[in-house]
Amino acid sequence: MKFSENWLRQHVAIEASRDQLAATLTAIGLEVEEVTPLGEGLEGVVVARIVAAEKHPQADRLQVCRVDAGLDAPLQIVCGAPNARVGLLAPLAMVGSRIGELTIEAAKLRGVESNGMLCSARELGLDSDGSGLMELPDDARPGTPLAEHLGLPDATFELKLTPNRADCFGIRGIAFDVAAACGGEVAADGIEPVAAQTDAALEVSLDAGADAPRYLGRVICEVDAARATPLWMAERLRRSGVRPVGFLVDVTQYVMLELGQPMHAFDRDRLQGPVGVRRARAGEALRLLDGREAVLDEGFLVITDADRAVALAGVMGGDDTRVGSATRNVFLEAAHFAPAAVIGRARRLGMQTDAAHRFERGVDPGLPRQALELATRLIMETAGGRPGPVVEAVLPEHLPQPRTIPLRRARLARVLGLEIADVEVGRILRALGLVVEADAGGWRVTTPARRFDLEIEEDLLEEIARIHGYDRIPATVPAGATRVAPAAEGLVAEAELRRQLVARDYLEAVNYAFVDAGLLARWDAGEGAVALANPLSAELGAMRTMLLPGLVDALARNAARQQPRVRLFEIGKVFASRASGIGNRESASAEAAAPVETARIAAVAAGAASAEQWGTEAREVDFHDLRGDLESLAACAGAVLEFRPSQRPYGHPGRSAEVFRDGRPAGWIGELHPRLLAGLGLDHRAVAFELDLAPLQRRALPVAEALTRFPSVRRDLAFVVPQQVPWAALDACIRDAAGPLLAGLRLFDRYQGKGVENGCKSLAIGLILQDKSRTLTDRDAEAVTERVIAALRDGYGASIRS
Repeated sequence: MKFSENWLRQHVAIEASRDQLAATLTAIGLEVEEVTPLGEGLEGVVVARIVAAEKHPQADRLQVCRVDAGLDAPLQIVCGAPNARVGLLAPLAMVGSRIGELTIEAAKLRGVESNGMLCSARELGLDSDGSGLMELPDDARPGTPLAEHLGLPDATFELKLTPNRADCFGIRGIAFDVAAACGGEVAADGIEPVAAQTDAALEVSLDAGADAPRYLGRVICEVDAARATPLWMAERLRRSGVRPVGFLVDVTQYVMLELGQPMHAFDRDRLQGPVGVRRARAGEALRLLDGREAVLDEGFLVITDADRAVALAGVMGGDDTRVGSATRNVFLEAAHFAPAAVIGRARRLGMQTDAAHRFERGVDPGLPRQALELATRLIMETAGGRPGPVVEAVLPEHLPQPRTIPLRRARLARVLGLEIADVEVGRILRALGLVVEADAGGWRVTTPARRFDLEIEEDLLEEIARIHGYDRIPATVPAGATRVAPAAEGLVAEAELRRQLVARDYLEAVNYAFVDAGLLARWDAGEGAVALANPLSAELGAMRTMLLPGLVDALARNAARQQPRVRLFEIGKVFASRASGIGNRESASAEAAAPVETARIAAVAAGAASAEQWGTEAREVDFHDLRGDLESLAACAGAVLEFRPSQRPYGHPGRSAEVFRDGRPAGWIGELHPRLLAGLGLDHRAVAFELDLAPLQRRALPVAEALTRFPSVRRDLAFVVPQQVPWAALDACIRDAAGPLLAGLRLFDRYQGKGVENGCKSLAIGLILQDKSRTLTDRDAEAVTERVIAALRDGYGASIRS
């Protein structure tokens, strides 16, 4: 919210300086992001009128102007502004004045004397427009100091408002908070009803239930819409970040900024009537004021003219009924729309408007009539016209009602930790515009309709605390003993897993939990995705079902910025409308209807396996590098992982695997599919894993055992198996056949080539055998070896290599 300091002070008289006002606003929760002084250093800048202009004899783009600055004789000024013309009133910096860092002096420009400088608004620091001289209204008097004429000095304040303070999207709303904090009093609004001077009216109706419970309209005839917006109004709009575009539109913008109530003006002659509010129909089209063609559905509200959609309710008007300088009869509307009926509608069309911003957060349902009366008076004062009666359609049962909230004196003292005098409590609440009645235990407080955020007693406590001053609340150390819960021995802490990956040269990434639904579809991970009802943008429209899409997207951004070696990991939650996707969802059943959350850990690596160095040969990271990193994580929990071939569409065929722990699925690891990488703009290999966090955190409690006194026996075998048989299957087969005497299994060689049949591979393993109660004999070792050979032969066609 951006506004003029002078405009605010017109509504609330306070003694605070500008700096004190800014500090107070921030202290009471209305954070001041920026304060921009206006009109400082304008000494010597006056209003001047160009009374003559001739082409410069030595320059095509310069004019020699004779300027009336209220002196005895006109001044000669050389000017290159394209809009310099006879009769124009503009600011003139006199000789000796300073504009920014420039001191104005008498000079010769191309041989012609110039005694001052005609200025643009940008040169004076009043606006961003530097396209020409700042044009002043015809009633300005030459020689008048510009600061006096424009109501300067002033300053623009820009507030960062929290969503619950919708009432502060208008000057009047801010004034109540300032009055309470600074000990002032909000001036009366001075809005009096304007009597009808004609019977001209349009019937209005409501057909959207609770979404639009109030709609008011008024016809004003014989308006001179070509009149220029008054300077005082135009300046207030500019200082609030709104550029004046035309008188009728400027009036509606002015009323919105002052009261917080959005309005719209229609050209009455383009309406047939009656005017109504209803739900849009599927496929209904509407051309908006910004020229775009919006295709609507039942989720939108529209304003209708004889059932023809002419405006998007709460968002933007339609192009067919827009007002302009030729408008003679105008129809003003002011309405109350429920926040739920407007939230997200503008963003669905890829736009955001001031009206939607306010209606989404909630607007006082009592403001439409005040706004209509104020706008009528402003129009008549400048452009004349004859107003008709105010026509209202209302559904009282759907309008928000004031709340009466009990506030206990004892509760106030207990929560804030200090005693605040009853008189001060009453002053604060009344200054905020609340109705206060004292009772035996405290107060009964009735909230105004504009304060949607005040619902319970705690809300009133917060109001008193922030206005009284958080800095005035004493800091008290909590009493009592604090119980420190020991970390569970059966779980590996997330911090330990983070440290392990960081030690292996990974950087932690933090990505949004919101992703583009199209990105999930590219990964074939859209099943069960939770769509957001009110997304921040179309690119953040769904909750992520995997960590890898966001992580790989971050990798692609790093690669696009010439980072040849990227290693990233993330620990976070994924979301699904049912138990689906990779990993083991132990906390949710397959029938769960509510969205479920699952903690995951994921990593991705691309580029060289090691950082650039002279000691090792450079090579690209591969599946086995990442598997080593993953097994180091599993080792933190003493877990043994099992890997089985995977067929996931985003994995490279033959180079990816499903990960299991204790026979239960835990996640996925592998090289990403080249087609997926090409779609993401990556032209080199990337390997990744993603697992549920729980299987990597769960560990058995340590149990002490005595070291065995008996030696181990090792038997080495080399056997030939078909190429397609994975080691994971052979590993499981060997362990099952060897039985309890197997203390260790080592795969120490893999060979293909001369002496090995095509389509086969030779694997050399070491069987480490040991018994805790006796020394094993050769016969024991041979029996285990024979069982292993038989199991491999029967199960996988393996043969001992000669």
